[in-house]
Amino acid sequence: MLVLPAIDLLDNEAVRLLQGDYSKKTVYSSSPEKMIQVFEEQGATLIHIVDLNAAKTGKSENGKTIKKIKEECSVELELGGGIRSIENMKFYDGLGVSRFILGTVAVEDPKVVEKGLELFGQNRIVIGVDAKNGYVRTKGWETNSGILYKDFLKTMYGMGVRHVIFTDISKDGMMEGPNTDVYVELLTEFPDLQLVASGGVSKTEDLVTLFEKTNGKLFGAITGKAIYEGKLDLKESIRILNQKREK
Repeated sequence: MLVLPAIDLLDNEAVRLLQGDYSKKTVYSSSPEKMIQVFEEQGATLIHIVDLNAAKTGKSENGKTIKKIKEECSVELELGGGIRSIENMKFYDGLGVSRFILGTVAVEDPKVVEKGLELFGQNRIVIGVDAKNGYVRTKGWETNSGILYKDFLKTMYGMGVRHVIFTDISKDGMMEGPNTDVYVELLTEFPDLQLVASGGVSKTEDLVTLFEKTNGKLFGAITGKAIYEGKLDLKESIRILNQKREK
């Protein structure tokens, strides 16, 4: 199980939003590439990046920052937020992004997912499922799609999607621990899904709980705020999970 440090970009700064509210942001750094260099030194191999400008408007304001991150760091990057066309994927592919996270477009235009799978392969297309009260949210979490997340996942799975990031919005940024039950449930229903947990990881014990409750079947877990606020030691967390995986 990988630990994926999260970097949310808004106006070329690393920020965190409280439950997806753009008016409730905390700025952590004006030099995101320096943060990622530290994550890399601590053992992270895959970084989770969200372009919050593009997630809300469909237009990236952070392309130069993403390029700088890739130029100055050797970790793999997965990127989400406003990726709603094949052209977007090709652009980010040119910047060296490894995995493309499709959220809103997967709900509104599933054919883009099909084309992405065809062009880039199963391992580079990741579906971001952002859920609240059982329903998928889109456009930076601000719109209720009216689609139950279980129905949506069945559709994506049937198309050949195997990489999914599932976010429980009610847990995100609240430092209350993840919704472990939902990940156990999803892995039971879709046993070969490469599932990443997102939302609520506030300490190393949360990562250990996710690992143990899912019998080590989670592909990874995303954490951001807990690292920034010194409540989760990334290097130590990676060491502990590596030990558990080797047993």
